[in-house]
Amino acid sequence: MMKKLIYLLVVSIAFVACKDSDKFVINGTFENSTPNNKVYLFALDKATPIALDSTVLSEKGEFKFNHPSEEANFFKVSAGNNEYMIIAKNGDDIQLKADLADQNMLYNISGAEDADKLETLNVTKNKYMAKINEVQKKFDDQVAKDPDNREAIMESLRPEYTKEIETLNKEILKFAQNNIKSLAGFYAINLLNPAEFEQEMVAYSDQIKSSFNKNPAVTEFLVRMANLKTVQIGQPAPAFTINTIDGKKVSLADFKGKYVLLDFWASWCQPCRQENPNVVKAYNTFKDKNFTVFGISLDKDQVAWKQAVQADNLAWIQGGELQDFEGPVVKLYQVDAIPTSFLIDPQGKIIAKNLRGEQLEEFLNKTLL
Repeated sequence: MMKKLIYLLVVSIAFVACKDSDKFVINGTFENSTPNNKVYLFALDKATPIALDSTVLSEKGEFKFNHPSEEANFFKVSAGNNEYMIIAKNGDDIQLKADLADQNMLYNISGAEDADKLETLNVTKNKYMAKINEVQKKFDDQVAKDPDNREAIMESLRPEYTKEIETLNKEILKFAQNNIKSLAGFYAINLLNPAEFEQEMVAYSDQIKSSFNKNPAVTEFLVRMANLKTVQIGQPAPAFTINTIDGKKVSLADFKGKYVLLDFWASWCQPCRQENPNVVKAYNTFKDKNFTVFGISLDKDQVAWKQAVQADNLAWIQGGELQDFEGPVVKLYQVDAIPTSFLIDPQGKIIAKNLRGEQLEEFLNKTLL
């Protein structure tokens, strides 16, 4: 009996030792697949995905990839219009299962530490996305029955929708903070909106500074967060000079001594246009109390920009670079979504960010009156 146990132990050790440590393996199975259709493996460590390998599906929808990666990294398996994100490194033996007919592209992944963590994140994310989709379906059904009351229906369902979104974001943040040693945690933190979770993301970047040193995506994130620190609340607003809508030069320094709302927007941005009446109201209410607005447009079409300024009654100075998100000032302030705004005090310090509607009015009431 003892010899048998020793034999089984030796076989077990030999089996583990035979595991290929010079590459990772992905064994996949797709339901509702077409035999001989192509499946691709992409690397995701650059701005543009890089094709690494391809194979064809078997009669049973099975496929297999082998690829080296010394450090854990992001990869994508692609079949037709379906894409599945994977984290893998040498020695991992990953199992991927999915249904190609599933429009939500849900999938199961297991077989390695990062893969298991990614599966946990996906389960959580899918749980709340299902609830969010239920609210969306409820909205669509009610609007179909009563299209004239679309706005009222939206307002009635907004609290439920917002609650599920907020809960999902909290769970994603919790997962990221609990998995700072895994790329799955890094992937999670990047699912959050930087405009809403700036402080949390900057703090997360400080926690992972010494990790994943060879990962390009992490390096880019750390650089971005370091730059973001320069425009956080409490920091001096970076100086700049920009062309106005009329082609003159204007500098942020010209507004020193006033409270300034630096408002990044564009004519083509619907949320910006919806927020403009709130900014107009704040401007008209507080313009005689040492407050003004300095608009920075991301428009590339100057005619559309001017038309929107007139249509929305934006009476304050407008600056722009006609370069969309590639303008130097837009990049200086780390703006990657609009509307984005910075409230700057008379000494040139950022004292608030992204105040909307009643929040802006309440803050100005407390600060200026």
